[in-house]
Amino acid sequence: MYRPWWRVMAGACFFAAWSLPAAEVAPGAEILQELRSFATTGTLLHIAAHPDDENTQLITYFAKARGYRTAYLSLTRGDGGQNEIGPEFDEKLGLARTQELLAARRLDGGRQFFTRAIDFGYSKSADETLRFWDRNEVLGDVVRVIRIFRPDVIVTRFSPSGGGTHGHHTASGMLGAEAFKLAGDPQAYPEQLQQGLTVWQPKRVVLNSGGFGRGGGGAPAANTIRMDIGGSDPVTGEGLGAIAGRSRGRHITQGFGSFGGRGGAGSGANEQSFSPLGGEPAAKDLFDGVDTTWLRYGSVGTEIGRLTARAITEFKGGDPAASVPALFAIRAKLAALPGDPLVADKRAQLDHLVQACLGLKVQATADRPEVSPGEKIDWKLSASMSAKTPVRWVATRLSTREISGPPVSLTLSASARANVSEVVPVDTPLTQPYWLREEGAAGIFRVDDPTMIGRAENPPSFPIEFVFEVHGEKLVIPVEGEGLEQTPKGERRRRVDVVSPVSLQFTADVALFAPGSTKSVTVDVTAMRSGVQGTLRVLVPAGWTVSPAVRIFMLEKAGEKLGSLFSVTAPAQPTAGRLAAHADVNGMLYSNQRSEIRYEHIPPQILQPPARARLLVLDVATRGQRVGYLPGAGDDVARAIEQLGYQVTMLAGADLTVEKLRGLDAVVIGVRAFNEREDLAANLPGLFAYVENGGTVIAQYNRPNGLSATELGPYKLSIQGSAPQLRVTDERAPVSLLAPQHAILNLPNRIGPADFEGWFQERGAYFPSSWDEARYEPVLAMSDPGEEPLKSSVLVAKHGKGYYVYTGIAFFRQLPAGVPGAYRLFANLVSLGK
Repeated sequence: MYRPWWRVMAGACFFAAWSLPAAEVAPGAEILQELRSFATTGTLLHIAAHPDDENTQLITYFAKARGYRTAYLSLTRGDGGQNEIGPEFDEKLGLARTQELLAARRLDGGRQFFTRAIDFGYSKSADETLRFWDRNEVLGDVVRVIRIFRPDVIVTRFSPSGGGTHGHHTASGMLGAEAFKLAGDPQAYPEQLQQGLTVWQPKRVVLNSGGFGRGGGGAPAANTIRMDIGGSDPVTGEGLGAIAGRSRGRHITQGFGSFGGRGGAGSGANEQSFSPLGGEPAAKDLFDGVDTTWLRYGSVGTEIGRLTARAITEFKGGDPAASVPALFAIRAKLAALPGDPLVADKRAQLDHLVQACLGLKVQATADRPEVSPGEKIDWKLSASMSAKTPVRWVATRLSTREISGPPVSLTLSASARANVSEVVPVDTPLTQPYWLREEGAAGIFRVDDPTMIGRAENPPSFPIEFVFEVHGEKLVIPVEGEGLEQTPKGERRRRVDVVSPVSLQFTADVALFAPGSTKSVTVDVTAMRSGVQGTLRVLVPAGWTVSPAVRIFMLEKAGEKLGSLFSVTAPAQPTAGRLAAHADVNGMLYSNQRSEIRYEHIPPQILQPPARARLLVLDVATRGQRVGYLPGAGDDVARAIEQLGYQVTMLAGADLTVEKLRGLDAVVIGVRAFNEREDLAANLPGLFAYVENGGTVIAQYNRPNGLSATELGPYKLSIQGSAPQLRVTDERAPVSLLAPQHAILNLPNRIGPADFEGWFQERGAYFPSSWDEARYEPVLAMSDPGEEPLKSSVLVAKHGKGYYVYTGIAFFRQLPAGVPGAYRLFANLVSLGK
């Protein structure tokens, strides 16, 4: 039932490719092209650092024009990037960008792999990147993917020698070139061989320059070749460049939604350079010296190649089913070969060719899109075909059992249907991306099951196999069970997710305590099912106390929410820890929260991480009581301000008047508000007037491109030259006090070196490149190793009776991470002038 994962991946990939809307094509053209693809054994692996780094033209050319097995290995999932369309960052953004990459591959015909490396934002050097990632582990992941996919040629997107680019980019080139050497060495990562993989030595590894994205630069290396990877799709006639552009346009969270419209017809020449990094140099073509036919498999392969060539010659577009006997003859020969990854892929591809020739369509639809452990799930199964060939439906394999009965003969006139049910085992894991199931290290995800490493996403929660009999042969068609959900635009099919009957959520991600203090902590219990009851407990570290020990909850309707209060007392000394919650429902413990990612361009995603909150005991003083918050791209800074004891009022652009801001001690502008808000520029005069009358404004960082306002403050201040150099990526970078007597560093909390310890991921980004030095006073200086100190991380200007502060410090990362010094510094900013 549980096939090797590359086979599942292959079947899903082929099915998706044939499910896409296409231009009007000749009958059977798609099947014929897939037959030609089956006749090839060439395999190419493309390696880069992030989603959107890949050369989609390269992938499209080799996958569609040549029919080779082609894949993209993105070292990260883009967790540390920006989100141009919503509030998701970090692991949520990484999950969305994973789905965008899968959507891109469905367009360009490639497959998708990942390592466990975490995108931790911009890095200025490969050394920093590899130190943060754990070079040995990530290198091992690249070796693993090479051994799994077995490429003949590896193409890196970035040079291993760097050259002023992102440190992640350079690291991807370095790891790709090094893994090329190690994948064939049995002494390298021998544990992978014990887990069932075998060594594999590709023919060559090259650096690609040109096309979409950011390739290597500089003068061409010796033995560099140039190849034209342009042309048209053999099936639809659409230009490969246009397909590549649409593929790249799937990176919508990165602002590439309109990219596909800029590619023109995309069928012209596209000559790109490929420079050798290892292995045997190519003379004219990347696959020089590589046998891309079945001859690589000896006499059996020779016979497979001969039979395939005949099947291609005799294929009838108007009657694809006539090819089924020939395909079964090929399958018999293929069964005699050892089951290596390429052969396993080809077996799945051949079965799908049989399915396509028969016009055989299957579907498994659940009675609901979400199910909890222990519940019964009802399936509606259907099978139909468009050929006259006799086909019998003989069995169905669910995830828990096989169902067989009297065979059902399929006809052209109607679909065959069946209703079956199964009980979800009580120990079925809840839906959660496999790389987020365990708490990882700072730079790498923890994955306890090594067979999952490299996968783009979880295997289906409910794999279902339809078993047919055709010409005396058994044909097994795997599908993923799906459910229907109602959306504003109608019904939508989605994978069936396993969810807990209740979700738990602390109302704040960080609970800030004064030493020895007691405060109420609220846990929201939300029913995912009707008639849910149980008990709730909050778990605290040693030295803390909580009461009551347990609370009872009863929720009648799905979606009903109950807030449960617990009194938590902190120890007398500053410390940090974790708060956790779990619910007992019918003897089963559930300790997860729930969040959803919903965008029209990707399938809905559910995350169910542990229900936790950070505990922080901190001696921090504040001044003032009320703070206004103008949201930007989305962050949790407003909640952090509430933890400092302030009453927070959410603002819109229309609220930025002296009258409406009266009574607020400070106004904080959210991350990238000057990029995202269309109502900000016109209302800045009112905001500046509020400052003149004695108010304090703290503006957080923005990006230099796409600003909605030319003014970032009451006096001249520019960030136009700030990317990517004017940032500090090393979270341990030393910080010096330029104005040690300034109120920001003294009132109400004295700021010192200890306040800059334990920071997370970075110091800050997009610092101002120029400012009115007579008006703005720099407060702090910081820099990455070997660079000149940057003095514009915090700029403060006296304006009338009040203060205007512009800061590039990454408070949006530090405060939700519970960094003590960030809270103390931010409290001083809000308290300025009070």
